Amino acid sequence: MHSDQKISLRRKRIAVLVLVVGLTLASVLVYFIWGKPMIEFVSDPDQVRAFEIENPIGSRIAYVFLMMLQVIVAVIPGEPFEVGAGYAFGAIEGVLICTAGITLGSILVFLAVKKYGRSLVELFFSPEKIDSIRIFNNPKKLNTIAFIVFLIPGTPKDLLTYVAGLTPIQLRTWIFITVVARFPSVVTSTIAGDAISEQRYWTAGIVFAATALLAVIGYFIWYRMNHAQRDSKSD
Repeated sequence: MHSDQKISLRRKRIAVLVLVVGLTLASVLVYFIWGKPMIEFVSDPDQVRAFEIENPIGSRIAYVFLMMLQVIVAVIPGEPFEVGAGYAFGAIEGVLICTAGITLGSILVFLAVKKYGRSLVELFFSPEKIDSIRIFNNPKKLNTIAFIVFLIPGTPKDLLTYVAGLTPIQLRTWIFITVVARFPSVVTSTIAGDAISEQRYWTAGIVFAATALLAVIGYFIWYRMNHAQRDSKSD
């Protein structure tokens, strides 16, 4: 390798390193400046409801962006936001608002990972976690498997959303998976939030308990599917 090529390669590596470090620090700042306050906000149902009453239009637009941001900043959990949407806007409207935000956020993540690759994913997840996702290694059944794992409760959807951008999945297919496969989990969360707002605590408790049970079952299904794929690759 010529000296000019070595210098060019070194500069590229330095540029990538600076980009990764910069984005990592930016992600940390975003979480602590906006992420934690957002979680505290949506965890207070009365505060969310008051925001909706005082800002009937702005609250809905803002909530779509909140849902979008929690998808992009993967360390922010989505369930409190979905429950808060059900509490503030009702089950039906809460589902629509959450679905709009999740879809927009998922599309942005998907396109960003397609452009910047694995280095972007590693801002939020360790290389070991990324490599542990072997369920997408079957190109013939990729779309079907992706739909199933996003439909199953308890799967690590934040991680899978980023990893999906590393696969050959097409954007239109990804939009379909995001909207349809994630729909049931959004519905259950917003129904629970709506039930709490109407003081139907037994209904909310049953929904939460059923969701938790399905999440545990779903996690074990996911675990077996992912490890079965790993074992088949090692044979």
